[in-house]
Amino acid sequence: MHTVFVVVLPIFALILLGYLCRKTDRLGERAASEINRMVVWLCLPALLFKVTATSTWEQIWQPGFVMAFAAGCMLVFFATLAWRLYQRYSLVDASIDGLSAAYANTGYIGIPLCLLVFGQSGLEPALISSLVVVCVLFAVAVVCIEIGLQDEKHFGRAMWTVLKALAKNPLVVSPIAGACWASTGLGLAQPVMHFLDMLATATTPCALISLGLFLAQKQQGRQSGAWPLVVIKLVGQPLLTGYLAFEVFHLPTLWAQAALLLSALPTGTGPFMLAEYYEREAGVVSRSILLSTLCSLGTLAVCLYWLNI
Repeated sequence: MHTVFVVVLPIFALILLGYLCRKTDRLGERAASEINRMVVWLCLPALLFKVTATSTWEQIWQPGFVMAFAAGCMLVFFATLAWRLYQRYSLVDASIDGLSAAYANTGYIGIPLCLLVFGQSGLEPALISSLVVVCVLFAVAVVCIEIGLQDEKHFGRAMWTVLKALAKNPLVVSPIAGACWASTGLGLAQPVMHFLDMLATATTPCALISLGLFLAQKQQGRQSGAWPLVVIKLVGQPLLTGYLAFEVFHLPTLWAQAALLLSALPTGTGPFMLAEYYEREAGVVSRSILLSTLCSLGTLAVCLYWLNI
């Protein structure tokens, strides 16, 4: 419990800081949106590019772990998407809710948590899971959202419109560009790495402060519906991923334990960033992030106890 508390407490502190800055009018009404735009267009693309550009094939080639963790994410995403569509949500809103139920905070909680629990050996599964979440799950959600935004009746024209929109989206372009750069084997010059590090390091505090600023504002539109997403994220996804890791793929102990622990993480800020970027109602998303982060103190402690770590 102490390990989880040490990792999660700074996250709450940053959300609270943003909340207080808005309530005391230290930052204005547009601050949440503008800071989030900076994260989406500058900080997060730098992080995605750096991660993919500096990853080696040997680091990420763990097929059993990738399949178990990715299958858990994607099955939860599409199941939640189908459920929301059945409830007559739009494809855009259903996609954002699906992402809220499947998007584990692997980068900002998962990496430090795995290092604390497993030592240096925990860095590889945390890195791979981060790549799956931000480069695969995130990209699939963006594609679904872009499809949902199109009014084109003709399938060919609609797909061309979607492809053009994706080609302009920094969250899709940056990891692809990083992977292409990595394939050249050239590496990144030290000044470039420093530049990317400075932007990437700002991703976490800025995204969390933006979330706090948003929570401090009077929320408009839909407010109910966060708790089912929280339950799916903290209970459904780890049960599914744990079953795949232990019973289906029979992963080595460390990799199976890491898959379970990483899938039990709370919702990251990715869905909130997308909701703001596409100017959708973000009340449910922000509540899902806050509630899942708070409740994860208990669920992660249960996982650690069950794994006897």
